[in-house]
Amino acid sequence: MSARFTVVMPCYNEEKNIPLILSRFKTVASQRQDVKLLLVDNGSTDKSSAVIAACIDEFSFAETVRVPVNQGYGYGILRGLEACQSEFIGWTHADMQTDPADIVKALQIIESHNFAADLYVKGLRHGRPLSDSFFTAGMSMFESCFLTSNLWDINAQPNIFHRSFFESWRSPPDDFALDLYAYYLARQQKLSIIRLDVVFPERVHGESKWNTGFRSKMKFIKRTLEFSVKLKKSLGKVS
Repeated sequence: MSARFTVVMPCYNEEKNIPLILSRFKTVASQRQDVKLLLVDNGSTDKSSAVIAACIDEFSFAETVRVPVNQGYGYGILRGLEACQSEFIGWTHADMQTDPADIVKALQIIESHNFAADLYVKGLRHGRPLSDSFFTAGMSMFESCFLTSNLWDINAQPNIFHRSFFESWRSPPDDFALDLYAYYLARQQKLSIIRLDVVFPERVHGESKWNTGFRSKMKFIKRTLEFSVKLKKSLGKVS
């Protein structure tokens, strides 16, 4: 059966998580033969490339794309989305903080809506530390007010949509602002946005590439605010 949906996972220095990703996703593939996994080796400097090469052939549902030099979280996702051939596409993180089984739940939502092209299914996280939840709430309220659109839990995973939506994108960002860009654009294009409850546990292996403390959060806020201004201007919201 040809894939109707492809999920992209950008992997940056995830050598310990990659075997676990493939193993857990195998369960998804056993339930849904129309689902593919595309691992993007996003310029990893550890042994991720070797690990992927050593085990990818064992999993018929998986493919891989390599980015030689890391140019950002969003850059890796975009290269993966460009390589997708399926009708529905999307992404989630490779840190295993989003259960691959959530992909099946998202597809069931899409099926229940007769595979409509105007759907955008996005996770809504639960079970996070209080400090992270507070940070997310603050950013959500600011972005919602600044961009005059309901934007809650912007960086939640997974994100799933019809490929026609992706084909409408113009100059998407290469960094973590990609989550904001896609979510906001879905609002602007009046897609039917459905939030999927997901549990958000601790990472199994490794550490977050950006959420390493107060200073990293401040840098994230600064970059996000700068992009928000550009996004508002680019879509004609600022005269």
